[in-house]
Amino acid sequence: MKIYIFSKGVTISSFMIISLIIFSSFFFKQVVKHVKFDVEAEVAYQELSPNYVWFHPRAAAIPGYGNKGNPAVIMTIQKHLVVSDYYSGLYFMRTDNLGETWSKPIEIPELAWQYESDGTTVSVADVTPGWHEKSGKLIAIGIKVRYSKEGTQIFEKPRSHDAAYTVFDPVTNLWTPWKMVHNIPEPNSKFYLVNPGCVQWLVKPNGNILLPVYFSGSHLEKSSVCVLECSFDGSTLTYLQHGNELSVDMGRGLGEPSLVLYKGTYFLTIRNDMKAYVSISKDGLNWDLPIPWKFDDGEDLGSYNTQAHWLVHSEGLFLTYTRKGANNDHIARNRAPIFIAQVDPENRAVIRSTEQTLIPERGVMLGNFGASAITDYESWVTDAEFMIGTKPHPLGADGSVWIAKVKWAKRNKIFK
Repeated sequence: MKIYIFSKGVTISSFMIISLIIFSSFFFKQVVKHVKFDVEAEVAYQELSPNYVWFHPRAAAIPGYGNKGNPAVIMTIQKHLVVSDYYSGLYFMRTDNLGETWSKPIEIPELAWQYESDGTTVSVADVTPGWHEKSGKLIAIGIKVRYSKEGTQIFEKPRSHDAAYTVFDPVTNLWTPWKMVHNIPEPNSKFYLVNPGCVQWLVKPNGNILLPVYFSGSHLEKSSVCVLECSFDGSTLTYLQHGNELSVDMGRGLGEPSLVLYKGTYFLTIRNDMKAYVSISKDGLNWDLPIPWKFDDGEDLGSYNTQAHWLVHSEGLFLTYTRKGANNDHIARNRAPIFIAQVDPENRAVIRSTEQTLIPERGVMLGNFGASAITDYESWVTDAEFMIGTKPHPLGADGSVWIAKVKWAKRNKIFK
């Protein structure tokens, strides 16, 4: 046995050193500091109709355009028209007092349905708005979708699904008509369908946009995921490049990726029919192999066949999601309630002890949702109850559009 001699005549064996290393790694491993917050869930709007339900509510803050120096908040929203994935043109709601009062949904004429020469309806769905500081504009990005007269999606042409966007100018209060992202390559091959739907996207310091998409070829095979880098000159989004392509051989492949940057590392949460995945990147373009989301005790998260989104505090990373195992098997795809929990970024695991309910389950599933930072003390998660009809559900669902306000105990320093 080797003996190691330290100062002042202290001796220690190699066995003792190994034991000390094991002891140190067990008791002194890095522990994720839990970020404290409260949740207040409010109803911004409520309506019951036999013909539609409000869907896809997602909010974005416009700094300085609200009351008393606060941001104005624009929430894009549209009608789900009973047939699966059949959507109206775009509407929006606005608050200038951080959600104390809201406008009713306002239709945007420039973003209503369009029609092709044969009567095919063209809409844009799965929209996510976001602020572009360098241009002073709000950009809303979604998927162009083509519908038959019966409301079913049709795909016989390249880019029947395409990356669409509109620009809102808070000075003039005007929206531009939908445009397609310029210069995306290969419309007849792997980018036959391009879907930036229900995604969180980011603006880089130079003003370029990192836009996650899921895509597939003309045979409509399993979809894959990548991130596009696009320039934005205040009016036009132009494709510059894309990173590596991620795929799995399960279900319909990967979809609805959402992107976030936390302490120098990019994180991507991704939908799959069987389970949710997470990947990391140092440049936002080139990604590690996705791994399934798990709790920090090693159990599967239980989120599947639906989207998840991020919230970021300067001292912690958070996932918002739905999952099995919450006495919610009576809900389609277990899509209610919506939870929030802090993430262990090093191990890419959800910290079970931090999980809280954001939006309650009241007898029906919750639709596609959004998550965004609003002020340095508030982040919001927005969703709507999938309730078509004229009477509330016995458990309480009544077509409410929810705003779950995550109120941080400490200032969120991601705001400059």
